[in-house]
Amino acid sequence: MSSFRRVFTSSVGTKLLVGLTGLALFAYLILHLVGNLLIFFGQGTFNEYSHRLISNPLVIPAEVGLLLIFLLHIYKTITNWFRNQAARPIRYAKKEWAGYKSRKSLSSTTMIWTGLITLLFVVVHLKQFKFGAWYEIGSPPIRDLYRTEIEVFSAPAWVAIYVVCVILVGFHLRHGISSAFQSIGADHPVYTKRLVVWGTVFAVVIGAGFAIIPVWVYLTR
Repeated sequence: MSSFRRVFTSSVGTKLLVGLTGLALFAYLILHLVGNLLIFFGQGTFNEYSHRLISNPLVIPAEVGLLLIFLLHIYKTITNWFRNQAARPIRYAKKEWAGYKSRKSLSSTTMIWTGLITLLFVVVHLKQFKFGAWYEIGSPPIRDLYRTEIEVFSAPAWVAIYVVCVILVGFHLRHGISSAFQSIGADHPVYTKRLVVWGTVFAVVIGAGFAIIPVWVYLTR
């Protein structure tokens, strides 16, 4: 047990855990986006999807597992950030990009901040939707989550906040996806370049996919 603990508290082990948990959260975001996009198919389809999801007996253990992964990702990321800060007590006088060979970018240097904003956004999002207003529709009655979304995104301020936050989530993924694969050992002169490209593509798709929902709801409510 002690050797196992040392492995996953080491610098390499920490990066491995951050990478694995990050990829798991990335996979969840894809599934979550697909489900959310069903709102374009109307109130009935969206509510039926929502009802089937929350009625599934596996949803609670899945949510607990997701929460543990999320918390582990946050904890390991923050501890790794503080460790890196402590290892470099004197900051660089000037930061410069190393050209096209460098993987450093604005998204890579702001990961801790976009991550913290994402954490705050997730808390607000859960409060408004998972634990938000509960309306019922149909017989037998099921939750009318569609109506809740309409109410939230009828306010321009919330539309703007959500759009900005999900864009920052995409910005976080821009570096996070390729970095996660690198952390688990998928690093190669050819493959790494492709992972960076595909990471950017997925980041744009996820960010834009989530951003278009509140805008569409607001314009068509």
